[in-house]
Amino acid sequence: MKTIPRSTLLFFGVYLLITIVVQALISLQLLTVFWSKLLLFGAVMAIVSLGLNLIYGFNGQFSLGQWGFYAIGAYAAADVTFRWTQQGSASGLVILLLAVTLAGLAFWGVGWLLRRVPGLDPLSSFALYLAGVILAVMAAVAIGRPLIEPVTSALALLPSNLALQIVFFLAVLLSGVLAAEISYLFGLPVLTLGSDYFGIATLGFTIIVKVLLDNSDTILGFEEMKGARGMIGIPQATTWLWVTIFLLVILVATRNLLHSSHGRAIISVREDELAAKAMGIDVASQKILTFVIGSLYAGLAGALYAHINGFLHPNTFNFIKSFDPMIIVVFGGLGSVSGTVVVSFIWILVLEGFLRQWLPEGFENWRFVVYPLLLIIMMLLRPSGLMGGFELPYLRQILPPLRKNVKAESTAEAQGD
Repeated sequence: MKTIPRSTLLFFGVYLLITIVVQALISLQLLTVFWSKLLLFGAVMAIVSLGLNLIYGFNGQFSLGQWGFYAIGAYAAADVTFRWTQQGSASGLVILLLAVTLAGLAFWGVGWLLRRVPGLDPLSSFALYLAGVILAVMAAVAIGRPLIEPVTSALALLPSNLALQIVFFLAVLLSGVLAAEISYLFGLPVLTLGSDYFGIATLGFTIIVKVLLDNSDTILGFEEMKGARGMIGIPQATTWLWVTIFLLVILVATRNLLHSSHGRAIISVREDELAAKAMGIDVASQKILTFVIGSLYAGLAGALYAHINGFLHPNTFNFIKSFDPMIIVVFGGLGSVSGTVVVSFIWILVLEGFLRQWLPEGFENWRFVVYPLLLIIMMLLRPSGLMGGFELPYLRQILPPLRKNVKAESTAEAQGD
């Protein structure tokens, strides 16, 4: 019988202990609402930064679009739960579920077709995928309308709190999938660009998303989002338990991905694209895969963020804020999962917590001067980041022991020489 490694037991044990202790402090009101929400923000920032670290730190694609997908996840999930709590309707949930499902089928169908038409340029492929997605969304709206009432009635039979938790959980998952599908569509033509140009294109995407959110009540037709005035009435459903569950799942998924053959291929693209291509690795597929998974993380994080304060404003997702996860990834160490998580909590607690408390009244904005200075000092003294190449034992890939016969053969060859 195979025993569970000690590093695995230690990781999950410590994670469970921290979760229980923090939850107890929150339940006993030993932590104020202010500090409790900062911990939630820290976990959310860790999730979105892990997605960027996967794209930039492990795959080597300089991206500033993470904040745009974060915004998409936030507003999509908020719209679903807002319609349920404020309007008593499951319309958002039904339409979003059908939209992401049919869009996924459209991606599969167009991909199957393109495999039989080799040599098609990226823009033509993008046009076909876009047409498929538009048809899928139209079909989702048409199919979903008659289903809204039965689904709403079925959820209404459950206790109100249970129904809200179900709607919230599905909204978070579907918003993450929505962000991933949009990233796949966006990445088809854009990932053909070089790394610097790709970064500029993703920054443009973030700006486009922000402008659309400013006009979401007019251009997009979502009056409940209220455009530049900000969206209110979102249920505060995100709890410490929810964020720790999602963070743990994402940590395990990231660890297993990086230790798989796909993970080795992802890292090889970062190290040398030409060498990876020469070894038979499909570089374009690995870039798309990494970009989609990273955007999925951002969408999930955005959905959780939307339900912390119950309020969303487009200015939260402007392009200046898009540098936050980038700074966290660099500060923690490129390619370090442990560093990203630790620095995410440090970033939130110091920037939004301690510096707000310690700086004199009226000087709160000086914290935006303090942390860049700390970052400059860090880059001068430790350019590899706070954690550098360090990784927690469970997250670090441990090579299997050398087989005895191989070791004996190596010893015999050395003696023969």
